[in-house]
Amino acid sequence: MAMLKIKKGDLVRVITGKDKDKEGKVIAINRKKNTIMVEGINMITKHTKPSMANQQGGIVHQEGPIHISNVMYVHKGKPTRIGFKMDGDKKVRFAKSTGDVID
Repeated sequence: MAMLKIKKGDLVRVITGKDKDKEGKVIAINRKKNTIMVEGINMITKHTKPSMANQQGGIVHQEGPIHISNVMYVHKGKPTRIGFKMDGDKKVRFAKSTGDVID
């Protein structure tokens, strides 16, 4: 399994598809399928039956998964690639466009 360079909570920009050039925060990551859920991106309509949790039922709008290769990390307002380097004896992520350490 490949190392994923994007983490939950990162700000990302969609680079392909119907939501191209939209930005949002990563909500969840599925490592097995290499997909992520981004806030407000790839909204899908789901029809739900009435249940104990949702008495009314009806139509629900929620985020759908998007492949991780279709998004880029946003650093200082611009999308950039991410690399790893050793900072002392700690492995850190850095923005390849500027060389700044992300975390």
